[in-house]
Amino acid sequence: MPVIEPATGVSTDVDLYQPQSLVSIQTPDWSKDAVIYEINLRQFTKEGTFRAAEAHLPRLKQLGVSILWLMPIHPIGNKNRKGSLGSPYAVRDYFSLNPEFGCVEDMRHFVDYAHELGLYVIIDWVANHSAWDNVLVEQHPHWYAKNHQGDFTPTPWWDWDDIIDFDYSQPELRAYMASAMRYWVNETDIDGYRCDVAGFVPQDFWALVRRQLDAIKPVFMLAEWEARDLHYNAFDMSYAWSWNEAMHGIAMGKLPLSKLYKYYSWNEKSFPKASMRMTFVSNHDKNAWDGTQFEQFGDALECAIVLSVLGEGMPLIYNGQEAGNPKRLAFFERDPIDWRGHRIGDLYTDLIALKKAHSALHNGQWGARMIPVTNSYPDKVFSFMRQDKASKVIVMLNLSGEQLPLSLTSNAVFGPVEDWHTGERIELTNKCEFNLAPWQWLVFTA
Repeated sequence: MPVIEPATGVSTDVDLYQPQSLVSIQTPDWSKDAVIYEINLRQFTKEGTFRAAEAHLPRLKQLGVSILWLMPIHPIGNKNRKGSLGSPYAVRDYFSLNPEFGCVEDMRHFVDYAHELGLYVIIDWVANHSAWDNVLVEQHPHWYAKNHQGDFTPTPWWDWDDIIDFDYSQPELRAYMASAMRYWVNETDIDGYRCDVAGFVPQDFWALVRRQLDAIKPVFMLAEWEARDLHYNAFDMSYAWSWNEAMHGIAMGKLPLSKLYKYYSWNEKSFPKASMRMTFVSNHDKNAWDGTQFEQFGDALECAIVLSVLGEGMPLIYNGQEAGNPKRLAFFERDPIDWRGHRIGDLYTDLIALKKAHSALHNGQWGARMIPVTNSYPDKVFSFMRQDKASKVIVMLNLSGEQLPLSLTSNAVFGPVEDWHTGERIELTNKCEFNLAPWQWLVFTA
């Protein structure tokens, strides 16, 4: 369709300027309302095995999670290992299973049982580096990066001295790693991967692997990274590290509430609508090195959990959160979780049920955008609405230690709503005042 440019009088074909989507992957529709759950097999049960972990799957189904992420399943290196058991991210053999967890048949049984319950399983993949005594070190030493002295080298600037980096300029390495990733999908029927430090590995490698895995079955791919371009041709979901940092800083009184507005603005304007961001209050790194969910968020913990589940993004639960795990789990030793009922588990169960019941709260392309709701304390209360043709959810979070007489000033939310906690029906107007206690949160539905 030609148009005449007023300034030049030149005819221009506007069809050349039609917007094009850069996203070339198709996210499995079973992830549309999914919640992801991270399993540290070493600490998940007293036995630390696949067979023992199976007993928890009905409970996880009842909790409401959909995707189970298993931390690395491979044998761990002995050379330069940390602690007595070593880090699961120091892989000795990509085609073998850590005998701590059982045999490959045990893993297949675990995945099959998860599938019977309607759950999906992804495993951790460590492509950037391996253990010093990985089987490839002697077989293919040229596949590894070298420092200025010509020696094997850990990832620069980190304290990861139990691993050495690969060199992805080697085509044979890429072929080997892709083959190993296809192997576990074919052999155990897993549903995808969580890829460790994904940004340290070239994106063209991930894009090729994604195409190869999708040719076997539709997979779900999670990048431990925070970059828009990874979503174009390789990953369905990436970490929302900056979301976690903003929430932690606000909870500790070190950052202003505006940091959250900055995150959501960046997320909406820069990332594709089809992409998912993983929102979390804990994970294995946070728990082991920075502190428990209680240490990280204090009185703001419930608000952080609510926003992680009801805001845009897919929420992560790290094993033990739902049991109110009070300790930092040891990373290089056995340190089983003490399982028990806890209010945090009840909160997650209720919030996940709400997320699944309201299409506006679904993930990525299936859910509704968050719309800011202006209020009388914009520097202390974070309020928003998510609405589509079928549902409407309004959330208010008092992210301060003050008692606040809050009123809403955005007429977009006005109308009949129901208090999610009490079931009370009210007419929401600018005359409504909510006396919010410190760190209190409210949810209304329509």
